[in-house]
Amino acid sequence: MSENHLFAAIRSAVPSPDKPLAMLTDGASATYGELLALSARLAGLLVARGVKPGDRVAVQVEKSWPCLALYIACVRAGAVYLPLNTAYTLKEVRYFLGDAEPALFICRPEIEAEARALAGELGVPSVETLGADGTGSLTDAAAAFPPGFDDVPRGSDDLAAILYTSGTTGRAKGAMLSHGNLLSNARALKECWHFSGEDVLIHALPLFHTHGLFVAVNIVLLSGASMFFRAKFDPREAIALMDRATCLMGVPTFYTRLLDQPGLTREATAHMRLFISGSAPLLPETHRAFRERTGHAILERYGMTETCMNTSNPYEGERVAGTVGFPLPGVTIRITDPASGAELAAGEIGMVEVKGPNVTKGYWRMPEKTASEFHDGFFITGDLGKIDARGYLHIVGRGKDLVITGGFNVYPKEIEGEIDTIEGVVESAVIGVPHPDFGEGVTAVVVHEKDAGLTEETILQALEGRLAKFKQPKRVFFVEELPRNTMGKVQKNVLRDSYKDIYRRSA
Repeated sequence: MSENHLFAAIRSAVPSPDKPLAMLTDGASATYGELLALSARLAGLLVARGVKPGDRVAVQVEKSWPCLALYIACVRAGAVYLPLNTAYTLKEVRYFLGDAEPALFICRPEIEAEARALAGELGVPSVETLGADGTGSLTDAAAAFPPGFDDVPRGSDDLAAILYTSGTTGRAKGAMLSHGNLLSNARALKECWHFSGEDVLIHALPLFHTHGLFVAVNIVLLSGASMFFRAKFDPREAIALMDRATCLMGVPTFYTRLLDQPGLTREATAHMRLFISGSAPLLPETHRAFRERTGHAILERYGMTETCMNTSNPYEGERVAGTVGFPLPGVTIRITDPASGAELAAGEIGMVEVKGPNVTKGYWRMPEKTASEFHDGFFITGDLGKIDARGYLHIVGRGKDLVITGGFNVYPKEIEGEIDTIEGVVESAVIGVPHPDFGEGVTAVVVHEKDAGLTEETILQALEGRLAKFKQPKRVFFVEELPRNTMGKVQKNVLRDSYKDIYRRSA
């Protein structure tokens, strides 16, 4: 098998089959040997269900140990893993199934009937279920297959996964990630963050996102490490685990919630060697407060769905609050003039562009969009930034109106479309403004008809069930009119400035 096959690299890093891989909430552990056996059974089932190399397998299930094995099974079977946010409604899932045309859809048992109806309508050949406790038709059927599997040969350029991300058109785009993309990135991070078989990671991130899956899981597997595998983040439990763990990967919310706990002390974190934050901007005040309480400087890094990780603050060296560090090995970052494309000097603000083995092959079935997102071989991130005199990258904003809340992309047009259908609403504008827990809080500014009687509560209630929870506004404000420029375009920069302090915590 090719040395660039993701699973070949994982298999070669497997320590003793008896070594715990995932230590579960109930005190049980899943070993590396059990990962190999269960992923083999699941891979056999995938093939039996008609999944061929290159076929997509769409997965919308709660985090569980068998879900982790399912990801590995897809890689072994040569399939393309397509994880979907569990917050998506079936109305939203319809688009992904229609666009990706998966050979198999794996869903939660409680929505099986609706999922089968949708799959039948869209021509998805097969549906299986997997519950939060690891039971379902998928694991039931897999039990009949042997614990060995002849892994399907895959090369560096073969697809391993598709992750959908929002964009400026409002239509979600499927970022195609190859075996080479994922493997090169995990190897670079393992090296930069000094991961080894001695590490124990507190894993409380979701498995449908780059951070929890391709960063956390892949690094652990390539290091032969272990992890406390948790469905959700509980700050008190995390502190209790720190005397047996060595690392935590989290989003800014994790760290603000930890700071709210009196048990977060230097003594409690003495056994830990590394705290990593990403998926959303970490406020400099959070970085400083955490260091004062624990003595640990949080390591912030920068990545995106299309590229996995691009940069990282140094493991050894100064971790500068408000920056995302230096390019990873093999990755090149440059700042260009958004208008001319010319490369800018250090200290100048422009478009962040990235090139390296981590960068997506493009967007699924969107060749024109793919071509427009690359510039002389560099991927145009859409983020505005600068590189300072010491080489640290600073992300200062975005050239797009995309909102990133809790690490998830939210396209304002979608939310505005839903708000504008509410009776009494004239128009709306959705923006992202700084939020101490989520990086950005989705915020709606609404113009309503006179005597409409609309309130913040009535708007929020009207949106319930129409959008995934992470897309729903955290606050709604009313104005007589939206600010516009001379061309009549709504000035969202003015709105962001007006509401920039609404989520700031009082001192």
